[in-house]
Amino acid sequence: MEAAIAIEKGVKNAFSNAKTVLLPVADGGEGTLETLVSATNGEKVYEKVNGPLGKEVNAHFGVLGDRSTCVIEMAVASGLNLIEEDERNPMLTTTYGTGELIKEALDKGYRNFVLAIGGSATNDGGAGMLQALGMQLIDKEGKEIGYGGGELGKIHYISTENFDKRIKESTFLIASDVENPFVGEKGASHVFGPQKGATDEMVEILDQNLLHFANHVEKNTGVRLHDMPGAGAAGGIGGAFLAFFPSNMKRGIEVVLEYASFDEALNGADLVITGEGKVDFQTAYGKTPMGVAQAAQRKGVPTIILAGAVGENIRNLYKNGVVGIFSIINQPMSLENAMKEAENLLEKSVEQICRTYFWNGFQ
Repeated sequence: MEAAIAIEKGVKNAFSNAKTVLLPVADGGEGTLETLVSATNGEKVYEKVNGPLGKEVNAHFGVLGDRSTCVIEMAVASGLNLIEEDERNPMLTTTYGTGELIKEALDKGYRNFVLAIGGSATNDGGAGMLQALGMQLIDKEGKEIGYGGGELGKIHYISTENFDKRIKESTFLIASDVENPFVGEKGASHVFGPQKGATDEMVEILDQNLLHFANHVEKNTGVRLHDMPGAGAAGGIGGAFLAFFPSNMKRGIEVVLEYASFDEALNGADLVITGEGKVDFQTAYGKTPMGVAQAAQRKGVPTIILAGAVGENIRNLYKNGVVGIFSIINQPMSLENAMKEAENLLEKSVEQICRTYFWNGFQ
């Protein structure tokens, strides 16, 4: 919202009577819960749960304005942001807290869920989440396995007897842009494991453990997660939802834009201004500005993207309704200063962009 307000100030500096609509958005990662709650005049419900390393953390889930839809943001309970960099270890981190949030919401009567699963610290295939909801992952000695991706190789069989029966009565919309499969070179462990603290050796172990888990899931449910697109999202929790929950996946930005009534806001609009920290070739692969621009293009409204930095290979964006991409930096400066001055830089950049784009308005 701070960014949106700064952009609005820039617009008003150029056109004091301009009509603006502010719609903060996110793409399924951190901030999605905040965005959806704000867009629908919803509320937050606070709970204490187990964090990624088992220590208690203050977490929350969102209830949308319809008072019947619950938003669970995985990063709030099992996020990388909850642990120090030297503590990152996907052999140990668990999604148990995410499962606890779902259970608390079920206890309060909610049956419609939106799951934002970006920003996780985990690589446990959603095992901890499943355990928090009553599923038993049993080893050869008949004991429940421990938490973390390092434990999955011990699974001897899966018991769903005590799995929360209310899950079947509910619907789960998974907001995720990740299309990676569960295992393999493009799977959860190889692609996302290193950023969560996995060494090369850990990556191999984690991938083998997820393969072992996937084999048991297939035996138990008939669902083959191994090469299923999206199953590798958030350390494999995407696969757990696809196998054991009445769920479907949708691009995170599409979920947010729909709940924020973005299409309605575009009616009569002349220009959309959006942005991100750095725009580069990755932006075209479903990130927030791309989703915004595509939605605006469908309504015939052009989009301008603002960024702190502009990287290489951005031409694909111009095919999707983007008419210009600008860095807000106005002189050589450190990253620290750029972030400190971001609000002011945004406002100044937007004023100049509007004066240029709408120059006819000044004739």
